[in-house]
Amino acid sequence: MTKQFKGSSKDEADLTRADSLAREIFSDVANKWAFLIIEAVGERTLRFTELRNEIDGISHKMLTQNLRMLERNGLVDRCVHPTVPPRVEYTLTEPGRALRATVDGMCDWTHRYLGDIETARRRFDA
Repeated sequence: MTKQFKGSSKDEADLTRADSLAREIFSDVANKWAFLIIEAVGERTLRFTELRNEIDGISHKMLTQNLRMLERNGLVDRCVHPTVPPRVEYTLTEPGRALRATVDGMCDWTHRYLGDIETARRRFDA
């Protein structure tokens, strides 16, 4: 949603650009794999295989795509160590840790209102 703003056309263009960027970022990270990756990494540094073992059901391709997207958006740091074979590690950046706190809040909300949600769904489906 674009906010109403009275100002110069440059200010309005900046606000429109910020809204567009926000929608793009939300679209990128609002998927189950991204949230699970962010939660799995947490405060740790993990290698690709460790991450894949932590996230039940994720394919190699999905993990790769989501890690690249998270890295592109500045939420994950990827560190390649010059060894044979190369050792690649992933950690959350400061914005990634802040997003994790938000995700944790969403999980807390879900646990708190799970009974209400289940009741509403049963009523709706009846």
